[in-house]
Amino acid sequence: MQASREIELEGHIIDSGIMTLVFDRIMDMGGNFEILTFDVGKKKTDPSYARLRVVADDPGQLAAILSDLHRYGARQLQVEDVSLVAAEADRVVPKGFYSTTNHPTSIKYQDRWLQVEDNEMDCLIVVDPALMAALCTPLSKLKKGDLVVMGEQGVRIIPPERPREQSTFEFMNGTVSPERPSETLIRNIAAEIRELKAKGGKIALVGGPAIVHTGADLALARLVREGFIDVIFAGNALATHDIEYNLYGTSLGMDISTGKPVIGGHKHHLYAISEVMRAGSIRAAVEQGVITGGVMYECITNNVPFVLAGSIRDDGPLPDVITDVLVAQDAMREHIRGCGMVLMIGTLLHSIAVGNCLGSSVKTICVDINPSSVTKLMDRGTMQAIGVVSDAGTFLPLLAEQLIPDFRTRIIKPDRKSPVHTTE
Repeated sequence: MQASREIELEGHIIDSGIMTLVFDRIMDMGGNFEILTFDVGKKKTDPSYARLRVVADDPGQLAAILSDLHRYGARQLQVEDVSLVAAEADRVVPKGFYSTTNHPTSIKYQDRWLQVEDNEMDCLIVVDPALMAALCTPLSKLKKGDLVVMGEQGVRIIPPERPREQSTFEFMNGTVSPERPSETLIRNIAAEIRELKAKGGKIALVGGPAIVHTGADLALARLVREGFIDVIFAGNALATHDIEYNLYGTSLGMDISTGKPVIGGHKHHLYAISEVMRAGSIRAAVEQGVITGGVMYECITNNVPFVLAGSIRDDGPLPDVITDVLVAQDAMREHIRGCGMVLMIGTLLHSIAVGNCLGSSVKTICVDINPSSVTKLMDRGTMQAIGVVSDAGTFLPLLAEQLIPDFRTRIIKPDRKSPVHTTE
């Protein structure tokens, strides 16, 4: 016996490609559809509306199709309150719970629509009846007795739409550019940054050690100093090699100015970590005059927060590195609130980690020399990202030149002695 249900879609569903995606998913999953109403917006800024009858071979197949279409913003005509089930224990989810997307989400509870706070992908929605609040809750934070939203009933999402204004994010959204970044593209990104900062918006940067290896650290340090970067997310490596370069002129034991290995240079990063350990922290090392320049120096002197999340392969690590991953996640979530743009430069794993915490409305630019890294980020759910295939050493200096009138390429610093040969 066939089963059917009416659904509706509203918004800029044509030029955003949502209608096509809905049609494709219904047919790919073995269903069929009938268009009952289709009102097309007459102007560019006008929304469109569509009502469809979805038909499947049985109720189980229909439920699977409707669940999939929910991710595109499709909603049923009859909307009931969400169904809630209490968690039986800490970090134990009820079977059939609703798994969040990174799109803006609201739920219907006691005949009221509640906006889900701090929404991110792959979490749960917990309802607090006393506060009349819907909270996006990671599995690690779920407590016994928390009221968890079940299924898609009463849940409404708004998927991202193609921006109505002309912008970099209109013609590049969801793509990976195989080209070397042109000055035109970077000029457009710089314009987006200036516009966002003029409105008081925050910009985060997710960075890997390639920023130092390719000589782009000077550009990043200037961007921090000039107020274009409001928070940095990284691991032990970026901070360690940035400090290593400041102390010894090397990164991974290579002389940045010549690209040649330095005798004993393979130990420089360990000396750098040890010097920070001796001081007590990166801030203390700056205040004591141990660190006199670089990205971390500019963060400290300009009160720009940073979150350094550790990994199992870290040397040291630096005392500022957070080695508990759940604590690191909480720190990222705290600082990512209010960010309107995120630049991800040369680090796949940290980019995915931050991307998982981002709402789909946050403008995201992922720069990596490996095209597959950019694609993997999008495949993990950060579909709003612009992908630019480039190394950090090309992208960041060109961006800095667009944003800072007096910025010039790297000034070669004088040679520093290896700590092995330094005498008191």
